[in-house]
Amino acid sequence: MSPLLRTVNRVLLGLAGLVLICGGGAVLATGLGLSVPSWWPWYGKRDVLISEADRGRWRDQGWWWPTVIAVLAVVVVLALWWLLAQLRRARLAEVLVDSGDGEGAPLRGRALEAVLADEAGTLDGVARAQVALTGRRSSPHARIRLLMEPHAAPDEALGRLTDEALAHARDSAGLAELPAEVRLRAVKHRAERVS
Repeated sequence: MSPLLRTVNRVLLGLAGLVLICGGGAVLATGLGLSVPSWWPWYGKRDVLISEADRGRWRDQGWWWPTVIAVLAVVVVLALWWLLAQLRRARLAEVLVDSGDGEGAPLRGRALEAVLADEAGTLDGVARAQVALTGRRSSPHARIRLLMEPHAAPDEALGRLTDEALAHARDSAGLAELPAEVRLRAVKHRAERVS
């Protein structure tokens, strides 16, 4: 996640939390019978959000309830999308390559992912490879998914991945280490008949 998106995300989370805390505190104060500001729409324990007169007035409008349901559905979908965005691991935008001058040079994370995936995909027994870099610019972590052919030996593929593809990526980026989480999955295939 870029610094700008991270900042916007934190500001929105902070504002949502502040609104919920203030609203919840005010409703709690009203329910406990404490004094509330004069502009507050509820005054006592028996007050409701929409009065019976308001419900009757809006019930006659054919557009009211479908609009309320649609707006609430959109709010729920946006809240779920936002929650899933929080849980998703952010991909690394760039990796800091040691250029020897003490400053370093940025390397696009997608470029390193593509090279690593291409080299891992050429290993014997690997049908397809997917790579995602996470972590910090100076110490990235690789998440690798390998789709294995039916004839593949997982231990050999894993050994070659470590010794060749990961070692090449680590050395070319000038990293001291490149930890990796590797997930293997077999290609779905039809059973072979022996006659």
